[in-house]
Amino acid sequence: MASKPRPPLMKKHSQSDLVSRLKTRKILGVGGEDDDGEVHRSKLSQMLGNDIKYQVREPVGLRVWILISAVAFTVMALMALVLPKQLYDIVFEEEINNTSVSIRLYGGALLSLSLIMWNGVYTQEKIIIQWTLLSEACYFAIQFLVTSVTLVEIGSLPNAAILLLLSQVIFLLITLLYYYHLGRGRPKKI
Repeated sequence: MASKPRPPLMKKHSQSDLVSRLKTRKILGVGGEDDDGEVHRSKLSQMLGNDIKYQVREPVGLRVWILISAVAFTVMALMALVLPKQLYDIVFEEEINNTSVSIRLYGGALLSLSLIMWNGVYTQEKIIIQWTLLSEACYFAIQFLVTSVTLVEIGSLPNAAILLLLSQVIFLLITLLYYYHLGRGRPKKI
């Protein structure tokens, strides 16, 4: 009776097999970090819409800044919704009776922006953080212009309004600085 030849226990892999396995691991996203320290994700998840950089290298203090912004936007929105006349009186040092509705609408819009800020605190997606910072920067720029025009129309320059304008410029610069640093990425190697 002839015995069947046993298959070899270990088969040696050629160089092309090893390269093929490495490419497969890279496509499936199960490899580790590459030489640049970037983590590869699955090509399938990239095709489903997550083709953004996978590990965002954030500037120092970015999350703290977004958290501070979210809290500030929420507090200002609640003040505008609950105490509209007092908020107007504090900034412009002038009492007007017909501004209650418009300040409450401002508070509602500000509350909506605060929800975007709160989302920016918890997300890992670079593009969402960038859009959060961009919307915040647009808000500060528009608020600066509206406040300036209102002060010109009123014809007075109260100390609280000067402080508000100065804080808007500072917040705008900080937000744009974070937006710029987050947007700068290492160029991709071809």
